Amino acid sequence: MYWAKTPAWFRKIYPRDLVWDMPAEDEPSVYITFDDGPHPVATPFAMEQLNKYGAKATFFCVGNNVSKYPDIYAQLLANGHAVGNHTFDHVSGWKLSGDGYLRNITKAKAYINSDLFRPPYGRIKYSQVRKLKQAYPGWKIVMWDILSCDFDKTMSPQQCMDNVLNNIRPGSIVIFHDSEKAWDRMNYALPPVLDYCRKKNWKMKALPQNHS
Repeated sequence: MYWAKTPAWFRKIYPRDLVWDMPAEDEPSVYITFDDGPHPVATPFAMEQLNKYGAKATFFCVGNNVSKYPDIYAQLLANGHAVGNHTFDHVSGWKLSGDGYLRNITKAKAYINSDLFRPPYGRIKYSQVRKLKQAYPGWKIVMWDILSCDFDKTMSPQQCMDNVLNNIRPGSIVIFHDSEKAWDRMNYALPPVLDYCRKKNWKMKALPQNHS
């Protein structure tokens, strides 16, 4: 079960220190993020579109994909985008023990130098949050405010675009996916979202990041 706009009650299920959106700023800003890459087609396309609209974004990378496409990962950094850890194998926290989950994150950490983490599927246990915070103090667990749903093959590209455009606001953290599965919908929805934000004079920023 998921929503294009994350309900306030749903956030309360999780520990309080997870990041769902960003605070208001003098300069209205939104935060576009991508999960599951790098991918040899989707990630370069996303970078090209971001550059076209003067936008920066945050890419939550799967360690195994970084190991396959290190040059694309390096391009993300060279282009000024932020990166985050999305585990090594895109594993669900609900299917692993706390220790097993942390090992998978640590394996990804060897490839991804960041203090940002996003749990695949948004599935993470309280015990796993505690273990992660103990192992890596200062890391930020980043969730989302708006889900494009581009991973869902039952959604049309238009629906994915509308999911974002009908809900985005300053401070929003938006998820797209630079993956094979999402490609048909992401490549349609991303450009009009970026264009909309530019016309609103919203800054499109990468999430604040420190090296891990």
